[in-house]
Amino acid sequence: MRTPRQPSQHSANGQNWSFMDARPAAQGMYDPRNEKDACGVGFVATLTGEASHALVEQALTVLRNLEHRGATGSEPDSGDGAGILTQVPDAFFREVAGFELPEAGGYAVGIAFLPEDGTADAVSKIETIAGEEGLTVLGWREVPVAPELLGATARSTMPVFREIFVADGASTGIDLDRKAFVLRKRAEREVDVYFPSLSARTIVHKGMLTTGQLEPFFPDLSDRRFGSAIALVHSRFSTNTFPSWPLAHPYRFVAHNGEINTVKGNRNWMVARESQLVSDLFGNDEKALDRVFPVCTPDASDSASFDEVLELLHLGGRSLPHSVLMMIPEAWENHDSMDPARRAFYQFHSTMMEPWDGPACVTFTDGTQVGAVLDRNGLRPGRYWVTDEGLVVLGSEVGVLDIDPAKVVRKGRLQPGKMFLVDTAEHRIIEDDEIKAALAAEQPYAEWLEAGEIELSDLPEREHIVHTHASVTRRQQTFGYTEEELRVLLAPMAKAGAEPIGSMGTDSPIAALSERPRLLFDYFTQLFAQVTNPPLDAIREELVTSLRSSLGPQGNLLDPTAASCRTVTLPFPVIDNDELAKLIHINADGDMPGFKAATLSGLYRVSGGGDSLAARIEEICAEADAAIENGARLIVLSDRHSDAEHAPIPSLLLTAAVHHHLIRTKQRTEVGLLVEAGDVREVHHVALLIGFGAAAVNPYLAMESVEDLVRAGTFLSDIEAEQAIRNLIYALGKGVLKVMSKMGISTVASYRGAQVFEAVGLEESFVAKYFNGTASKIGGVGIDVIAKEVAARHAKAYPASGIAPAHRALEIGGEYQWRREGEPHLFDPETVFRLQHSTRANRYDIFKKYTDRVNEQSERLMTLRGLFGFKSDRPSISIDEVEPVSEIVKRFSTGAMSYGSISREAHETLAIAMNQLGGKSNTGEGGEDPDRLYDPARRSAIKQVASGRFGVTSEYLVNADDIQIKMAQGAKPGEGGQLPGHKVYPWVAKTRHSTPGVGLISPPPHHDIYSIEDLAQLIHDLKNANPQARIHVKLVSEVGVGTVAAGVSKAHADVVLISGHDGGTGASPLTSLKHAGGPWELGLAETQQTLLLNGLRDRIVVQTDGQLKTGRDVVIAALLGAEEFGFATAPLVVSGCVMMRVCHLDTCPVGIATQNP
Repeated sequence: MRTPRQPSQHSANGQNWSFMDARPAAQGMYDPRNEKDACGVGFVATLTGEASHALVEQALTVLRNLEHRGATGSEPDSGDGAGILTQVPDAFFREVAGFELPEAGGYAVGIAFLPEDGTADAVSKIETIAGEEGLTVLGWREVPVAPELLGATARSTMPVFREIFVADGASTGIDLDRKAFVLRKRAEREVDVYFPSLSARTIVHKGMLTTGQLEPFFPDLSDRRFGSAIALVHSRFSTNTFPSWPLAHPYRFVAHNGEINTVKGNRNWMVARESQLVSDLFGNDEKALDRVFPVCTPDASDSASFDEVLELLHLGGRSLPHSVLMMIPEAWENHDSMDPARRAFYQFHSTMMEPWDGPACVTFTDGTQVGAVLDRNGLRPGRYWVTDEGLVVLGSEVGVLDIDPAKVVRKGRLQPGKMFLVDTAEHRIIEDDEIKAALAAEQPYAEWLEAGEIELSDLPEREHIVHTHASVTRRQQTFGYTEEELRVLLAPMAKAGAEPIGSMGTDSPIAALSERPRLLFDYFTQLFAQVTNPPLDAIREELVTSLRSSLGPQGNLLDPTAASCRTVTLPFPVIDNDELAKLIHINADGDMPGFKAATLSGLYRVSGGGDSLAARIEEICAEADAAIENGARLIVLSDRHSDAEHAPIPSLLLTAAVHHHLIRTKQRTEVGLLVEAGDVREVHHVALLIGFGAAAVNPYLAMESVEDLVRAGTFLSDIEAEQAIRNLIYALGKGVLKVMSKMGISTVASYRGAQVFEAVGLEESFVAKYFNGTASKIGGVGIDVIAKEVAARHAKAYPASGIAPAHRALEIGGEYQWRREGEPHLFDPETVFRLQHSTRANRYDIFKKYTDRVNEQSERLMTLRGLFGFKSDRPSISIDEVEPVSEIVKRFSTGAMSYGSISREAHETLAIAMNQLGGKSNTGEGGEDPDRLYDPARRSAIKQVASGRFGVTSEYLVNADDIQIKMAQGAKPGEGGQLPGHKVYPWVAKTRHSTPGVGLISPPPHHDIYSIEDLAQLIHDLKNANPQARIHVKLVSEVGVGTVAAGVSKAHADVVLISGHDGGTGASPLTSLKHAGGPWELGLAETQQTLLLNGLRDRIVVQTDGQLKTGRDVVIAALLGAEEFGFATAPLVVSGCVMMRVCHLDTCPVGIATQNP
């Protein structure tokens, strides 16, 4: 084994182009890393392979016809980005360069983006680096540009444009490109410069331009001598208005329409792989590639990182199609009829690299071949046309180029996972089957897999210690189990094999504000896809999702051999004790030395507090280093065997700490991580461990707890213990698939290490050290408090001498339903009574007691808004100067609750009340009875359009004051709505235009909205349907929601709603209800700040909702930026709701959430 390389000493940023990037630094809630984009893409090529200016003109026409796929900010002449990638126009350069050039392909050329101040210095440094890399700078050419076309924003960061020509006197084509690649990477790291491209084969012209500005800005593109046989174009729609010239597309090889949801993990894995990367194509020195690290430029866009890895794979020896299919493989795992050789190709490469997952249409070219591929779900559009003259046109939609239909000999659309490839050297289109058959035949992949890959089920059974149940209760106490968790979480999963369902929202404190010791898992919330990319429909898309992954070391990515696939295949991310024993003792017979396993104890001396915990984590990281040095290729992190002096380190902290330590030391790809954890008992826990690097999780105490429940007959009866455990494992694994799908991720291999979570209430230094790259916006507790919470749980299991044990073995819980001794809730019996009594009796004095209690609860650290205090030293003003109540309530609306989820009486009660007040009620996603549309007393002013489109008709739309597009719901963002069949009564079905008794599911995505531009199209269509209505987009708070809201504003919406994670619901998986989305306070503040930074705040009205209960809540929301306010749970309580939380069962005792007469 080679000695691991030390972390690189280069610039932490890996790039030096801040002079042409006007994105603000992270400030307040805004972070430029959350910026997203979407786009229009296309290419034009000719099968003849003959370069011409006519083809370049056609490509520029395609680009101009994609104008609606791009966007502008507050200035119509400052675009989000446009560009074109062509072959090197050799004949053109020979006439304009002003110096002699080698033969075509014998020189590399590229435009350098240089700083206006210091151009000469940058040029000198680049020439020095070129000399060090064995390249001669043949000359520089000043690129003609027309800056007068630009808006002030784009002009303010416009770089100086110079073309550089380099050669080495011997190399041509891709061989010269490898040397130019090293020059470019070094120059961008060491000098103030950015190269859109530097190649002997292709050249890129791009910038912060509109589609119509590209050609006149770069007059070279209009020159008749500028010819190409391939031209790839791109129009960008960014969620921000800050100009950044390098972020325009195309990149060196690709133009990308989509979003890489797993990019954070992909980048981390690439950093870890750098120690293994060796290729003699870049020099004979084993460390030759060190000069180009980091492969992925920090803080670059997802598309830029994708392009950089693709570039490395291609220049490292693979063809471009081969490299693309490694990064975006088709869905092969469940494709039983796939050709075995092709399947072996994908299966082999899955052991070397995880997919770059997310909705994508990637167009690519190396100057000879040009092609396109869709993601495995086909969530981005692509269509192509071929003419009888050999012209090939591909675009993200129909109509990108006017073509005489009589000349079209072939046309079609891209299909999920399929590749469309044009080879201008062979003068033909190479079909998908031919491409993949040829690639599959390049190496004996099936033989390599047969010899190297091992299925977990094929490993021999191993003996392991079966722990007695005498200690189950004590260990449950150690890990903070509650009676409620056994009853509400574990028992239903063990019985039904599915995660449990709940209803209403969460109104208990977030972990950072809870007075009870909370698990570290609770400090993290799941991120989810909204607007800029779609969540997946895990039910409909089951064939393209996969929970299969590989466990073991990864070899040199640039040198595939039979040893590369020496891994264990895990069919599921959750494993039982027998399977864990197989892996721990995998080399017990000495016949699998490549799979030596080491178990590291995750215990620490509890009396030492945070210092002891931190020190022990450092020791464990050192133990991991030593284990790897001694040949371990599997590391098991175990928290078993705690005692009176030693407590378990939270498994999430331990896993993330080891994972990031090994990334930093570039050893992570040398081992697989398994976690044997007692604190894991729900889907969210498993998802977090996998998201922070674990290959598989063994929730041993959850399984023993289920066995205990079966034996005792508590909550579980008529089921064998073995079956109950299988059900639990299945429910946890399938739940992880659901969590992945909310973020638009299809495979657990991509999800591993992807870190698609937000920390809420954790100290930034703590997060930076152990959860590097995870957002934590408000700071909070650190390792000392985490240690105190561990110690508090430990003390219950091991009470100090002389202290009587608690009166009940486990705490009652009270997280999911209010209990007197449990976690507090904002709506408890006292607040419910006071609110109902005050409103029914019209007693403002009792209402004040209600608001005083809610506010007191909030201020008692139950909500983030409770932490705010009003400045009391300001003089008061006369009440006569304040806006009257009658005007204030016009900014109020009730939440979106559908007819069917609540009764007709409840639905109409809300509408009548809001109409009388002058506020607005919301239909929800179930439509509205036509009789109500024309009744001013009973109509709902806000008509919702959700993914299922239930009840949406032209008549419905034209009778709306506001039309709300539901992109996400606070209680279950990333998921669709669901109305069980037993609640679809005939009168409900009539309004929804469906069939009585048949369950109704709104899919997680709108199937006509896969990107920000698609949303803009729907907004446009709805404005045409009802020009008088405001178009309203509903989002849910998460880190980055501000940038999405900015994109929504640029898409011409009139209102954006930021919902909190604590919104109500008629039915939701408990995992989502508790752990997805963030507090509205954070999302609202980020939205306000981001819109202001972008100069877009005056374009859009901002609304918020989520457990708003009092005037104090409204005022704080207003101070954070809201202009309108939504209420849902409180109005239901006024109507009679008693918070039984059984809406989904159709057994509401007061008739609010049932249709059952």
